[in-house]
Amino acid sequence: MASSVRKVAIVGVGSVGSSCAYSLINQSVCDEIMLIGRTPDKAYAQAMDLSHCMDFIHSRTKIYTGTYEDCGDMDIIILCAGSYPTGSHNRMDVLDTAMEIHSTMISRIMASGFRGIFLAASNPVDLVTYMVWKLSGLPRNQVLGTGTSIDSSRLKTLLSDHLPVDPRSVQGYVLGEHGESQFPAWSHVTIGGKPILEIVAQHPARFGHMDLQEIALQTRNAGWEIFSRKGSTHYGIGNAIAYIVRSILNNDHKIIAVSAILEGEYGQSDLCIGVPAIITRSGIEEILELNLSPAEQEQFKHSCSVIRKAISYIALQPEV
Repeated sequence: MASSVRKVAIVGVGSVGSSCAYSLINQSVCDEIMLIGRTPDKAYAQAMDLSHCMDFIHSRTKIYTGTYEDCGDMDIIILCAGSYPTGSHNRMDVLDTAMEIHSTMISRIMASGFRGIFLAASNPVDLVTYMVWKLSGLPRNQVLGTGTSIDSSRLKTLLSDHLPVDPRSVQGYVLGEHGESQFPAWSHVTIGGKPILEIVAQHPARFGHMDLQEIALQTRNAGWEIFSRKGSTHYGIGNAIAYIVRSILNNDHKIIAVSAILEGEYGQSDLCIGVPAIITRSGIEEILELNLSPAEQEQFKHSCSVIRKAISYIALQPEV
């Protein structure tokens, strides 16, 4: 890490960036947070508002505003700048905007001397993570995205309502694109250590009503349901970001489904996609290769093809 003081910068001070900062402060994850926003007055106001939390929490986090040129000594930079798709339910529709934002931003951040970890949360997050990796020139372990961490949490929450158990007693991951081609790896979902497929088969009277395909669809559409009702999704992803940041700074070795650059894992290379990985102070310590069922392997390949198509589009653009 660049410093013994745990420093985090958040680029983008809208709903997601501010919710992330709020979670970091309330959980005392880091010592300092620097906010960078397109509108300096809004960034300043967010920092001032968040600083007024300090009297009510058990430790102080210094929060202030800055610029890309001030990022040299940051441990982690969280990328939240972006836009929501309009008129569609496909995060890929904001790819052009994401390219425009990050193509200039990353070069300015790297010019500051930054050599820490990038954590992307902007959509389409798998493509943004890939762009940041290419533009920054950093090793792949130091560039990751929130990926399917929030989708995995949504899956656990839905399953906890059906079973019912605490969501934290559900283990499992949504894999693939953080988008339309994602899928739960049902062969690896367990409840208290027991495979869910086995539970459903052994107790049809109690759990036969559970439609796993419908639950997968609800998981995929959960973000859009929230968005259509209130115009944004930010509390869940804000906490997911804080969870990943804490795992990095504390060297927790937690396994989290994140957007990771694959170089041979799952038979894929030069690709960024949501997979479980061990998260440490170095970023991604190791990618876990789950032994997927044949059907899940096909779903994973399809999701990879969706992302590859978008990567091909990026490669054709002169600014990246």
